[in-house]
Amino acid sequence: MAGEGRKLRVYGMALSANVVRVATVLNEKGLDFDLVPVDLRTAAHKQPHFLALNPFGQIPVLQDGDEVLYESRAINRYIATKYKAEGADLLPAEASPAKLEVWLEVESHHFYPAISGLVFQLLIKPLLGGATDTAAVDEHAAALAQVLDVYDAHLAGSRYLAGNRFSLADANHMSYLLFLSKTPMAELVASRPHVKAWWDDISSRPAWKKTAAAIPFPPAA
Repeated sequence: MAGEGRKLRVYGMALSANVVRVATVLNEKGLDFDLVPVDLRTAAHKQPHFLALNPFGQIPVLQDGDEVLYESRAINRYIATKYKAEGADLLPAEASPAKLEVWLEVESHHFYPAISGLVFQLLIKPLLGGATDTAAVDEHAAALAQVLDVYDAHLAGSRYLAGNRFSLADANHMSYLLFLSKTPMAELVASRPHVKAWWDDISSRPAWKKTAAAIPFPPAA
């Protein structure tokens, strides 16, 4: 059981896609956790008590008993491995191990840089009182379109990224796909039939619905 009966702790903000990435995997595993608020707007992530957990001053941080981890993808790999027998198996034998590693890397090096910049400009920056940079939006949208074209071609022959079973590779994408869906650029997914079918599939999972319901998105304008 998690932490030998102790609840896991995730330090961060509920409206952070990187925190949601970790919550996605914890909920797929059916693991109880507490979200310990760390408000970036007040620079709480740069205070000594938080820097003792993550010297880079970034969220999220996972505390599992005496184990303290940072970097959301490393956290998710830890959860998927340590708690493999609990909840959904995110490292399933039916998934190709090689494809799993490839798509974990693709998410980190191709998908994330394009989509995170777009979400920041269209969703996060306005929430912080900033003005959207339309040139940056165009640049990131073009980059993401190219990436999603590759995904669409791949998913034409594969239900999930690493084969025919949902895996950690799929889970690591979900937070930013949801955040994108709250922006005018949601069409980048909707206009690609195989990407849309994949997103419709993975976003219908009960664990994901629990994750998404906990995100405090502002009311639509």
